[in-house]
Amino acid sequence: MTAPASDYSRQMVSLERPALTDEADWIAKAQRSDATAFERLYRMHIDRVYGLCLRMTGNVAEAEDCAQETFIQAWNKLDKFRGDSAFSTWLHRIAVNAVLGRARKSKREQDRIQVAFEQTSAPASAADDGELRDLSDAVDRLPEGARHVFVLHAVYGYSHEETGEMLDIASGTSKAQLHRARRLLAQQLKEQGFEE
Repeated sequence: MTAPASDYSRQMVSLERPALTDEADWIAKAQRSDATAFERLYRMHIDRVYGLCLRMTGNVAEAEDCAQETFIQAWNKLDKFRGDSAFSTWLHRIAVNAVLGRARKSKREQDRIQVAFEQTSAPASAADDGELRDLSDAVDRLPEGARHVFVLHAVYGYSHEETGEMLDIASGTSKAQLHRARRLLAQQLKEQGFEE
């Protein structure tokens, strides 16, 4: 027989794994300008938002800036969140817009950053971090459109319709970009000595 959990340990468990109703409560409080509630939402979602931004940009500094911009925009637009979709989906749409907006504003700067990154990066080998690192590098080298669709659809699990809506493209274009991404990934990995 186990000892009953103390009130403190129950509180700690509830802090570590918030229930869905807690998220709804935090959203409602944050919509009333409760910064503490918004901080809680931030802590719940920052890892996935940052991961999405990193996958889409392929650059740590850009991803950090885009993730920060996502939460600034989310705070400013929180009153527009109606709950028609999951809060995480709403945040991901803001993150995608932040990435795309930043890319449009600084395309030349992005190109210079990418060139500098490629010149300083050592080529991946089988002896490095292994196949996962090679796949990650291959995804980062995909053309922007194909990379965005691959990340949203294959990594984050959004449908082609949702992906198209987030990227402002047709779902057929999303399917074509995903096919292109998979073909290019297979080609890159084959060139690195991995079997299909």
